[in-house]
Amino acid sequence: MKGLAIDYAMLLPAIVPVAGLVLVLVADLVAPRLRRVPYAIAGLAAIGSAVATVPGLALGGGSTRETFCLTGRTAASAAAPTVDGLPQVCLWQADALGSTLQLAAAVSAVVCIALAWPRTRRRRPADSTREPVEAVLLLAALAGTVVVAASRDVGTWLIALELATLPVIALVALSGRRSAVAGATQLLVTSLVSFALLVLGVALWFAATGSPFLTPDAALASGGAFSAGSGAATAVVFPSVSGGVVALATVLVVAGVGFKLSLVPFHAWTPTAYAGSSVPVATFLATVSKIAALAALLVVLRAVAALGTPALLSIALLASLSMTLGNVMALRQDDVVRLLAWSTVAQAGWVVLPLVSISALGVGASATYLLTYVVATLVAFAVVAVTVRDRPGAGRSIAAYEGLWQRSPWRAGALALALTSLAGLPPGVIGLVGKITALRPVVAEGWVWLAVVAAVNAVIGVAVYLRWLRAVITAPEVAPDSVSGAPTSEAAAPAPASVARRRPVMVAGLVLASAVLVVVSVQPDLLLRLLG
Repeated sequence: MKGLAIDYAMLLPAIVPVAGLVLVLVADLVAPRLRRVPYAIAGLAAIGSAVATVPGLALGGGSTRETFCLTGRTAASAAAPTVDGLPQVCLWQADALGSTLQLAAAVSAVVCIALAWPRTRRRRPADSTREPVEAVLLLAALAGTVVVAASRDVGTWLIALELATLPVIALVALSGRRSAVAGATQLLVTSLVSFALLVLGVALWFAATGSPFLTPDAALASGGAFSAGSGAATAVVFPSVSGGVVALATVLVVAGVGFKLSLVPFHAWTPTAYAGSSVPVATFLATVSKIAALAALLVVLRAVAALGTPALLSIALLASLSMTLGNVMALRQDDVVRLLAWSTVAQAGWVVLPLVSISALGVGASATYLLTYVVATLVAFAVVAVTVRDRPGAGRSIAAYEGLWQRSPWRAGALALALTSLAGLPPGVIGLVGKITALRPVVAEGWVWLAVVAAVNAVIGVAVYLRWLRAVITAPEVAPDSVSGAPTSEAAAPAPASVARRRPVMVAGLVLASAVLVVVSVQPDLLLRLLG
C-alpha cells in the first residue's frame, strides 16, 4: 500500500472541537478557579467548527470532497487479493448534506454553550470542576457528531456515534440531582441496547458485503449470485442471500438509531432525561444529539439506496407510532420541558417519515425536516432557559408564560415563531415547508394510510403548540391584593434588573437562534439550497 492520503483542511470541523477540548483542560490546569474561561474556549471552538464547514457547503450537484483515502496498486499480482489490490476507498467524505448537518450541530452547540454560561463572575470553589467538565463533554459530543456525518467506514461510524452519545449521559448526570441520575441511568441502559443493535447491524453488513465501508459500491457487491458444483455441466446457480442480509442489517441500524432519535418504542428515556437535565443539556439532547443520530442513519441509507431497496414497513410503523404517541402525551403536559421532550418524540416521527422512500428524495426531505425542527426547538429551549434563569423554580410551567407578551414582547415573539414553526403554521413558514417536504416521498411511494396518519397528527400537533402559545399571548389572571385590594399578578411581575444584567450571553444565544429561524422562515429555499 502506497499510503494514506490526508487533507487536513477537510478535517478541521472535527479537529477544532478536539483542539478546544485539549485547550480547556490546559486552561483548567493553569487557571483552575476561573469560572467562564472553559465556556469561552468551548464557544470559540464551536464557532470555529461551524466556519470550517463552509467549503463543504459550496459543494452541489452530488459532488464530494474526500480524505483519509487508501491508495494502492490497481493491479493485483498475487494469487490472493490484498489491501493493495483494492480500488481507492476513502474513510471521510464531505458533501453539501453532510456539511450542512455539521454546521447545524456546531451552531446548536454554540447556543447550548451560551445557555449554560455561568451567571456570576465569582471564582469557583477549589473543589468544583463542573465548568471545565461540562465544556469538555460538550466539545467531545460535538466532535463525535461532526465525525459521524462524514464517516464512510463502519469503525469510524460506530465509534463516532458513541462519542456523540456517551458524553451526553455524563452531562445529564452532572447536576447530581436524583431526577438527573434517574434520567442518566435510563439513557445509559438504552444506549447500551442501542450499541448492541448497531454492532449486530454492522456485523451483518460486513458479512453480506465483505466490505467495512458504508458506500454504494459495497452495497452493490451484495447483489450477486454464487454457484456450486464441480464442473460447468453440474454447476447450480443459487440466488444471493446477501441482499436479504443487508436489508436485515439496515433494519437493525434503524432500530439502534431509533433509541437515539427517541422513536417509539425506544423513547422511554426521553421525558425522564429531559426533565432531570438542566435546560442547556436538554437543549443539547434535543438538537445536537438528534443531528448525530440522523446523520448516522443517513450514512447507511444513502449506501443501500443504490440497491433500489423498496420502502421499509418498519420505518413507516415507527414514524406513525412516534407521531401519535408523542403528540397525545405532549397534550397532557404542563411542564414545558416535558412538553418539548414529548414533542421530540413526535417530531422524530416526522424526521424519519420521508425515509419510507430510501432514495435521494427521502434522504433530502428527512434532513430538511430535521434542520427545521432543530432551529425551532433551539429557540423554544432558549426562551425556556432565559425564563428559568429569571424565575427559578417556576419557569418550567406553562402558567409561567402567561402574559409573556406584555412582559417581554421580543421573547414572546421568538417563542411564538418557534411554536408556529413546530406546528407548521404561519408565520413559521419553514415548519409548513418542512412538513410538505416530508410528505412528498410518502405520497410518491403510494403510502396513503401513512399520509393520512401524518395529516391527523399535524392537526393534533397544532393543538399541542397552540396550548402553550395561548398562554403566551393571553393576559394572566389577576387577583386583588389582600391588603390594598389592588389587582396583582405574580406572572406579570418583571424580572429584577440585577437578574437581567446577569444573562447577556444567554440572551445572545437566544438572539442567534431566533435570527436563524427568522432567516429560514423568510427564505425557506435557503435551507433547501444548503442541502444541495
